[in-house]
Amino acid sequence: MSIYSKKQQWKRLLVLMGVIIGVGSLLHTNRLAEQLAQEERKKVELWAKGTKFLASSSDENTDISFVFEVVKDNVTIPLILTDGDEHVISMRNFDEELADDPDYQKEQLAKIKGINDPIIIELVGDSKNYIFYDNSSLFYQLKYYPYISLGVVSIFILVSYFAFSVSRRAEQDQVWVGMAKETAHQLGTPISSLIGWMEYLKMKEVPEETLADMKNDLTRLETITERFSKIGSVPELEQIAFSEALTKSLDYMRTRSSNKIKFNFENRLDDALNVPMNEALFAWVIENLCRNAIDAMEGAGIISVTAFKEKDQVIIDVNDTGKGMPRSKFKTVFEPGYTSKKRGWGLGLSLCRRIIEQYHAGRIMVKDSEVGKGTTFRIVLNIESA
Repeated sequence: MSIYSKKQQWKRLLVLMGVIIGVGSLLHTNRLAEQLAQEERKKVELWAKGTKFLASSSDENTDISFVFEVVKDNVTIPLILTDGDEHVISMRNFDEELADDPDYQKEQLAKIKGINDPIIIELVGDSKNYIFYDNSSLFYQLKYYPYISLGVVSIFILVSYFAFSVSRRAEQDQVWVGMAKETAHQLGTPISSLIGWMEYLKMKEVPEETLADMKNDLTRLETITERFSKIGSVPELEQIAFSEALTKSLDYMRTRSSNKIKFNFENRLDDALNVPMNEALFAWVIENLCRNAIDAMEGAGIISVTAFKEKDQVIIDVNDTGKGMPRSKFKTVFEPGYTSKKRGWGLGLSLCRRIIEQYHAGRIMVKDSEVGKGTTFRIVLNIESA
């Protein structure tokens, strides 16, 4: 299992734990809110009994001070007392300045009618009064506070995660840049030595054709050194004949691949079309894609490259007949450290994305893939410089 896969598992586990804690907190708070709602209903029922007692009491000697206290004690629950036809008799815990306004009474009654079942007050004869009530502000605070709290915490976690990711990515970038520049520096010494030896062999009148292969390999090493030296610095983009540059990269891979690998190149571009690019770095991308394709095909298969123009962009599709990948891996293959091979650091495709997206302001993606049939990578470059 790759380092990237392990990190992904830890992330999923942390998210799952967060969800469990959040859901548990909401369920517990909702249960408390329901208990509070039941207690408030009991208070309203007690208030209703007190109101009924006051309305029906005709004995002047009856002590009704306690009933007055019950009625007066409700200072948190908004309620409306109506007659049997739902005409408002009185309101409690609403705006006192508007309480006598018939329109305001109707508006508030309409708002709270569907919130709780009304409490019926049976009066003398067949007449009835109704108490419609809303829940207290404390109830709503208890009910919605966890959602607000979780929302704030989630935003904080997302911002923190984003900041951490940016910081970590910057740290990784610094490591990459340091490794790349150190590699370029280390390659410089043996390359200089080999160039000196070539000159020495020429002085010994060794035939030029004998030195041709060594010269080609030295040129290749110089190109690789140049590529590594450019990592970490903004490369200069030049107007390059795109078809020629792409053909050169594919020819290089073709000559260094076995006869079991067949290259098909369908070029629909005008040979005179120029694209702003760094040719050395772009060639690196094509070579990485081709090497990945060869590995995916286990050394035997077909690599098909198609280049065409669409509006103001150049599109290159690199298709192989390898083992393919599931859709869930379309994005993760570009992450540093991801690899399906036993060997390798999983940096090739990540480097491709850096070169195309950061240095050339283009896009690279998995266009399509099917397990057991192959994969198509797509590169999109702008014809005009950004």
